[in-house]
Amino acid sequence: MPRITLKVDVDTLRGTLEGVPALLRMLARHRLRASFLFSLGPDHTGRALKRVFRPGFLAKVRRTSVGSNYGLKTLLYGTLLPGPDIGRRAAEPMRATARAGHEVGVHTWDHVLWQDYVARRDRAWTLRQLQLAVQRFGEIFARAPEVHGAAGWQMNQHAYELEQELGFRVASDGRGDAPFLPRVGDRVLDVPQLPTTLPTLDELIGVDGIDAGNVAAHLLRLSLDGRDHVYTLHAELEGGQFAPVFEQLLLGWRDAGLRIGTLTEHAATLDLRELPARRVGLGTVPGRSGHLAVALAPD
Repeated sequence: MPRITLKVDVDTLRGTLEGVPALLRMLARHRLRASFLFSLGPDHTGRALKRVFRPGFLAKVRRTSVGSNYGLKTLLYGTLLPGPDIGRRAAEPMRATARAGHEVGVHTWDHVLWQDYVARRDRAWTLRQLQLAVQRFGEIFARAPEVHGAAGWQMNQHAYELEQELGFRVASDGRGDAPFLPRVGDRVLDVPQLPTTLPTLDELIGVDGIDAGNVAAHLLRLSLDGRDHVYTLHAELEGGQFAPVFEQLLLGWRDAGLRIGTLTEHAATLDLRELPARRVGLGTVPGRSGHLAVALAPD
């Protein structure tokens, strides 16, 4: 039976304090588990506004009501307002997620910093950002993280190597069509990548006649193709204004008989000896501005 893996990206303080508890309540009603990946350091969401000159960014902002979903205060963090420390301010909702039986992992230390700069930074910079996140995760959960999902689907070659060195066991860092092992140079790494395979709500709504009223049906059509899928949702969206859309998706997947679960549960079904080794490059995704980490064709 095909599988839907739920990967929850938690980008902001508001998403952690408000969106995560809302998602926990919904998932509890349906007796489902998901992978929650947390931003653990400063919330500098306001600094993302410098992307205004990136092609497609303003169109996305208009389509997805960024102001109402993230809130004015969040959009000022790191500019007119100091960026709050998410891990310090919102450790309890994070721990509540683990107590509820969900998988918890690392999204990033500073979301905007990683998303905007990692692709062109060196190993030392990348290691420092990952170490900060791993250390904070340990302070909150009293154990080391085993799951990583990169902020904004942004990576560099060092980051794949460092995931293995820092003890991560599964990752979902980019976009693609199926699980693989990342190849860096002549080396095939051991941490399987389970890329996001389905488009996200903010990539779909407002494009080609898709709106909040029909986006769930559209996503269900895409996901019921007989393949396993990884669906990335955002605590700020599916845990807020688009909660009804997410509930429609859960009901549709359940009615179709699909298995729904976490990244680690998905990885446990894979034979790593049979996974293809693939290089990762930069590519574009419809509905999203800029370039993302995408799986290239197998060697």
